[in-house]
Amino acid sequence: MARILLGVTGGIAAFKAVLVLRELMQRGHEVKVVLTEAAQHFVGPITFGALTGDAPVTNLWDARYNGEIHVELADWAEAMVIVPATANTMAKVVHGLADDALLATWLCFDQVRVMAPAMHHRMWAQASTQRNVAQLLADGVILAGPVVGRLANGAEGNGRMLEPVEIVDVVEACLNPTPAVRPPAGEVWPS
Repeated sequence: MARILLGVTGGIAAFKAVLVLRELMQRGHEVKVVLTEAAQHFVGPITFGALTGDAPVTNLWDARYNGEIHVELADWAEAMVIVPATANTMAKVVHGLADDALLATWLCFDQVRVMAPAMHHRMWAQASTQRNVAQLLADGVILAGPVVGRLANGAEGNGRMLEPVEIVDVVEACLNPTPAVRPPAGEVWPS
């Protein structure tokens, strides 16, 4: 199957990244995980390490890598997915920031790129977020969601992350060599 990098950021939906990892692995994909510092406030590296058999990357200075970790990870992977994609992470990506292992790897990566946005519906609706979304789409990033639903604080609105199985379906569709099945770059799925 495919070699996939799973980037996890610091949003309440980060716990679902564990389910995305399990689903990717159950479908036969080889997965490496990169956690931001903020992600580790929601779910720890031990969880991902136990599931993959390999400790996740948590910083650019990881001693397990002889060279530039972000380059090695980008060279290794066929697809990269960020779950959840917070408004903060999306803004940093749009502006080309590379101040942690996840962002530096994303900036170095040039293959299938998927983000699964998750945030409060008012954050999603903000003009600045929508400008960032437009730029991500223009840059060829596939956005897997968000969808309308119940949010972490109990509110209803557009900002709920897709379910893990749906995210993996999008990633696999992006990897599919059949153009009729593959989502075109720069799309929001489901539409």
